[in-house]
Amino acid sequence: MSIQTQFTGSTSLKVTPFHKRTSVLNHSQEWRRWSGYLSATTYDLTHDVEYYSIRTKAALLDITPLHKYIIKGSDAGIFLDRLVTRNIKVCKIGQVMYTPWCDEDGKQIDDGTVQHLSENRFRLTSAEPNMEWLTHNAAGLEVDISEDSEVTASLALQGPSSRAILNEVADENIDQLKFFWLTERWIGDIPVTISRTGYTGDLGYELWTPKENALTLWDRLMEAGAPFGITPTGLHALDMARIEASLILLDVDYISAQHAAIDLRKSSPFELGLGWTVKLKKKDFIGRTALENDHRRGTEWQLRGIEIEWEPLETLYRKIGLPPQLPGMAWRTSTPLYSGNEQVGYATSGCWSPLLKKYIALAHLKTEYAKEGTPVQFEVKVEHFRKTTSARVVKTPFYNPERKRTCP
Repeated sequence: MSIQTQFTGSTSLKVTPFHKRTSVLNHSQEWRRWSGYLSATTYDLTHDVEYYSIRTKAALLDITPLHKYIIKGSDAGIFLDRLVTRNIKVCKIGQVMYTPWCDEDGKQIDDGTVQHLSENRFRLTSAEPNMEWLTHNAAGLEVDISEDSEVTASLALQGPSSRAILNEVADENIDQLKFFWLTERWIGDIPVTISRTGYTGDLGYELWTPKENALTLWDRLMEAGAPFGITPTGLHALDMARIEASLILLDVDYISAQHAAIDLRKSSPFELGLGWTVKLKKKDFIGRTALENDHRRGTEWQLRGIEIEWEPLETLYRKIGLPPQLPGMAWRTSTPLYSGNEQVGYATSGCWSPLLKKYIALAHLKTEYAKEGTPVQFEVKVEHFRKTTSARVVKTPFYNPERKRTCP
């Protein structure tokens, strides 16, 4: 998912098929641009209730701005297998795979999901527009690629009550829908594809339906979800949840190889903690040779989680007579990390986790400093003066509940 700059009032922005509902519910009237659409950052005056709805109840998020492509034809599977790093040949009908895709140098262009909808028919989601890259690499193959972004409306229903809510409205029970699989259901007279996927690291589902069904779908979910505490949720709460889940964000935690101004800004999947998605046993895919070399010799950088230690941070503020100043929402600024007097990396996004009661961040570290437990110094600003405070490299994801993957 790619979430862009703060809304500045441009009249050229599009609205999603859910806007008639979300605009009324958005009491804060705070919006961001997301792929050319207006997207709510928070519905209430603060995002606290929305964050806790993700972790303790159910959150409803409009994710229509995701770029979506339908890829079909006799060579659709062959094309996708050449395009991405995952082994699409083993992706069964009804299965979903998370995957990055790279340029010929093995540097990551984007990441998203491949949904195997039916025989020779797939949906690819992405953070940024990819039509040119897709069509360029489909040359000579029997494949049809069409933009699905404005045709299909999408919602994410995330949180521990999400399954119960869907069981209230769907024509068939979804208890046995496995993690990263999808199913076709009816909600009343509306056809809905339900995938057990999400960007929160919790039990959750994403719903896909033709845009003309959008308002009816929203209303039925809100009505059925009311006893379960369903809460319309914006991007601020989502950003905190995805950091807790250690899910990377394009243009924040990495830069697309297609847009990086210099090579130093490009990253391979191995550098982004996505080595598990690179299937080098495949005969051929874009970037394979470069990625094989990366795998053999190792990479200079690694994406890791860090935890900023509480007592040293508190001490910095006590010295000037203030309580610790913690971020009220997720931040997305490059923040230096040091070992002694040497800068050994930089954090890209972080937050205070209300659930974990920890100050956490995602960070790029030189490989020799990326081992779990390694101490580093995190740069902070205390009353206009730059300081450093103790942090350490920790295991990710920070938050990984069992319910995310299990079935009843």
